[in-house]
Amino acid sequence: MPTAPYGTWPSPIDAALAASHDGRPEYVGTVGPEVWWTEPRPGEGGRRTLVRRPADGGPATSVLPAPWNVRSRFTEYGGMPWAGIEQADGSGPLVVFTHFDDQRLYAYAPDAPGARPRPLTPLGRAGAGLRWVDPVLRGGAAWCVMEEFTGPAPTDVRRVLAAVPLDGSAADDRSAVRELTDDRHRFSTGPRLSPDGLRAAWLVWDHPRMPWDGTELLLAEVSGDGGLTGIRTVLGGPDEAVAQAAWAADGSLLAVSDRGGWWNPYRVGLTGGEPVNLCPREEEFGGPLWKPGLSWLAPLAEGPVAVLHGQGSSVLAVLDPETGDLVDAAGPWTAWQPTLAAHDTRVYGVAASPRSPYEVVELDTASGHARPVGSGGGRRGPGPVDPAYYPEPLSRTFLGPDDREIHAHVYPPHHPTLRAAADELPPYVVWAHGGPTDHVPPVLDLHIAYFTSRGIGVAEVNYGGSTGYGRAYRERLREQWGVVDVEDCAAVARALAAEGTADPARLAIRGGSAGGWTAAASLAATDLYACGTVSYPVLDLIGFAAETHDLESRYIDGLAGPPETLAVRCRELSPLARADGITAPFVLLQGLDDAVCPPSQAERFLAAMRGRSVPHAYLAFEGEGHGFRRADTIVRALEAELSLYAQTFGFERPDIPRLELRA
Repeated sequence: MPTAPYGTWPSPIDAALAASHDGRPEYVGTVGPEVWWTEPRPGEGGRRTLVRRPADGGPATSVLPAPWNVRSRFTEYGGMPWAGIEQADGSGPLVVFTHFDDQRLYAYAPDAPGARPRPLTPLGRAGAGLRWVDPVLRGGAAWCVMEEFTGPAPTDVRRVLAAVPLDGSAADDRSAVRELTDDRHRFSTGPRLSPDGLRAAWLVWDHPRMPWDGTELLLAEVSGDGGLTGIRTVLGGPDEAVAQAAWAADGSLLAVSDRGGWWNPYRVGLTGGEPVNLCPREEEFGGPLWKPGLSWLAPLAEGPVAVLHGQGSSVLAVLDPETGDLVDAAGPWTAWQPTLAAHDTRVYGVAASPRSPYEVVELDTASGHARPVGSGGGRRGPGPVDPAYYPEPLSRTFLGPDDREIHAHVYPPHHPTLRAAADELPPYVVWAHGGPTDHVPPVLDLHIAYFTSRGIGVAEVNYGGSTGYGRAYRERLREQWGVVDVEDCAAVARALAAEGTADPARLAIRGGSAGGWTAAASLAATDLYACGTVSYPVLDLIGFAAETHDLESRYIDGLAGPPETLAVRCRELSPLARADGITAPFVLLQGLDDAVCPPSQAERFLAAMRGRSVPHAYLAFEGEGHGFRRADTIVRALEAELSLYAQTFGFERPDIPRLELRA
């Protein structure tokens, strides 16, 4: 086999291809026998469209043309943005959705001749913006969570359950929106209605808790006039995180709780009594509730429950709630996203594998047969690319300080027709995921393949604090952000170098959001890395706590410590305060519309680096928020990152623009 230096290998997986397949299907649901979901369109300004697949098995089609963008800005991260029903008169589905550009709720009957979406909610007034999420259609109204901004600060906000009339009477009249709850609780998911329509259940939590710290499952009766009465807590508390609630067909209430140290499924008593664990295992049947509308379990009509479960990655299974028996679904998919829906005997979800990207999958529980029915980019798989260029992840466990276990996925450089000289070790980039209360599964990601197919290895680290491994593992990061995550990433990098897998002189680190914090903090804390890529990061603990959105404005309490010690921790840990320790080149990538990690963080950090003779580049993108969604942005970011590595690691890439690094 011919040889060529690592980093120089040609690859058909270019940045444009990776960008065109960025994102994945989300928010799967059913409308009668049809399955619907939202789907990314990176080439159309990063919008998300609503897709339906007919019951007869015909091809999936986009329901809404550009510029309609089905995405909520609720708490800046969004959540379930749509709901639908079959209309009683047989005229087809009625769908309610949130449009990203104005955050209004719209109703749409796509099968009606000449129909267009019509607004259901008013435009937000200055200082009183309105956002909507996690709807359910009941009678003549859409019940959902309303988020209302009441002042200029990100924390000047209230949230309540609300009923929006479907007749459009609230489109110009805010008073026509009926508030179903008060705003005593800071955060809420949307209501889940019992099969008989007489009860509603939903989750709430309050600062300084995050939803994986402690939530409460509330239960109420639905009164004759459509209100909620007798609201009470039936599960959860300050130290118990309930991730989801759902009603079984027999009227029993199911929930996912970590009261035993792992998120397991429970049957909840409606009138008291201890909840019953339906499948006690040291596995996760749930995850972090970053957005309302996530679902890890979906009851089926005949009694079984579709669930996601596992350590690290989740797989789909069918649970018998009476016996606790669990049967995994057949198929190649090794990681499922928390967006399950069910109709009759069929279960729908979003899954991927190391050889296939995220796609919508249908499981027929009657036959056991599973098949893909839709993809994230309007087609299955990344087109004409030979799968021989895909990397093969190795899921490994490393030892960190105090012999603590660290979970990671290692993607060695791979090319079907080239290799490097036997005496050359490959460069490796350590990827720190965002969250930080999140995790990454080992699945096909063309952003990873972009690098591995060129001869650059990738190691994705599920550092202490990640989800998927029980509550104790994710609480390793409590008041240790900037310490445990940095140490764990470094431990993986050093282990790869020590065993001869990676070139110790050509190690890099990259991350976005909370991963951007870890990347920048790693550059400040150690000389292990030759360079770094830092995207839309947290760089200043005090600034983040003051400037970020409401959801995460108290996140720092758990990650770094209470407000009274924040100034000290900021001086000890923040990359901004430790900028004088950074000597390695880096590229900083930032969306200028980012409300989670505002550009002011990056600007203060760059000011601290000024005059320090450290080569770096700053790329800021108009129209991008927290995470990049536009194809042209993704292309520029990937090529800039590759150019940084080429210049730092000492190889040539004449096929991409050279990133200008300035001291």
